[in-house]
Amino acid sequence: MTDIAHNPSAPDSASHFIGLMSGTSLDGVDGVLVASADGRVLAEAYLPFPSDLRETLMVLQAPSDNELHREALAANALVRVYADCVHELLATAGLPASAIAAIGAHGQTIRHRPGEFDGVGYTRQLNAPALLAELTGIDVVADIRSRDVAAGGQGAPLVPAYHQAVFSDPGQTRVVCNLGGISNVTILPSAASGKPVCGFDCGPGNALLDGWAARHLGKAYDDGGAWAASGSVDAPLLAALLSEPYFSQTPPKSTGRDLFHAKWLDTRLAAFPRVTPVDVQATLVALTAQCVANDVLHYASGCQGFYVCGGGARNQALMQAIAARLPGVTVATTQALGVPPHQVEALAFAWLAERCLARQPGNLPTVTGANGPRILGAIYPR
Repeated sequence: MTDIAHNPSAPDSASHFIGLMSGTSLDGVDGVLVASADGRVLAEAYLPFPSDLRETLMVLQAPSDNELHREALAANALVRVYADCVHELLATAGLPASAIAAIGAHGQTIRHRPGEFDGVGYTRQLNAPALLAELTGIDVVADIRSRDVAAGGQGAPLVPAYHQAVFSDPGQTRVVCNLGGISNVTILPSAASGKPVCGFDCGPGNALLDGWAARHLGKAYDDGGAWAASGSVDAPLLAALLSEPYFSQTPPKSTGRDLFHAKWLDTRLAAFPRVTPVDVQATLVALTAQCVANDVLHYASGCQGFYVCGGGARNQALMQAIAARLPGVTVATTQALGVPPHQVEALAFAWLAERCLARQPGNLPTVTGANGPRILGAIYPR
C-alpha cells in the first residue's frame, strides 16, 4: 500500500481515488493518490496553508463577527488549496482527472458538538465540495461525518475502520494513535480477546504545543520537541491540566479546539505564574503523553504494539514521553507497519470515498456510538 511510484502507463479509467486531509493542526493539506485495485500510493503531496488562510481558520474555531461570510470565503480559499494539491498529485502520477473515481475531502473542522442540544448536536466541516468538483473535474465525496452524528454517533474518530482494515493483527492487540492537533487512538484487539474495535479522542495532541511554541518561539511548532526537551515538567501544573473533566469521560467521546484552545490553557496557567515558558512546553508534552498512555493502559490491556501517525510522530520528545509511560510496549510509527505516518489520514479518506461510492458503511458503531453502520459522505458529481 505504501509504494510511491510514477505510473504514466496506468489505464485511463476511473479506478483510482484521492484522499485529502487538513486536520486540527491547521498547517496545510496532505494528499495521496491511490490505486484502488491494490492500494498502492501512486503520488503524495503536501501544500502548506497561506498564512492569512491559517489565521482565518484559527479565528473561525471560536465565535466571531460576521462568521457566515468569513466562513464562506475561507471555504473557497481552502478548496483552492485542495485543488492545487489534486493537480500536483495528478501531475506526479502522470494521470488525467478522468482516471480518478472520486476525491475524499473531509474539509476543515471548525465546530464539533455531537450529542449536544437536541441529543444529536452537530459537526461542521468548512468545505466547498461543489467548487472542488468544478475546479478538478472529479467527483467529490464530502460531509463525511454528519451521517454518523445523525445516527447518534460522535462522528469521530472515523479513521478506526481504515485502521482495522490495514493495521489489525489477529495475533496481538495493537493501538494506532494519531497525534494531530488532537490525539486519538484506535484499539485493535487480538482475536483471542473477543473484544470489538474501540477508538476515541484522548485529548490535546499538537494543538496546545504548537500554539505555545508560536507564542514564545515565533515558530509554527517546536521542531522535534527540542525546546520541550530542554525544560522540566511541572508536576502541580500537570495535575491541574489533567483535572479537565473530559479526560475522565468514558468512550465513545470526541473533542477538538472547541475545548482545547489557548484560552483553556491560559485560564489554568493563571494559578502558576512562576512556571517558565519552556517548562510549560515540557509539561504540555507530558500532558499529551499521559492522556494517551492512561487511555491505552485502561482500555487496551495487553497491548503489544503502539503505532503513531500524524505530525506528532516527528516530535521525538513526545514519542519518548509516551514510550516511558508504556513499559513493555513496542512504541513506533506506522512506518513499522508499512505506511508512512504522514500518509495515514489522507489514505483513510480515500478509502472512505471508495466505500461511499460502493455504498458500503464507513463507520464503526463500537467506536462512534452510532445506532448502526452507515454509508458516510455526500457525493458532488464533477
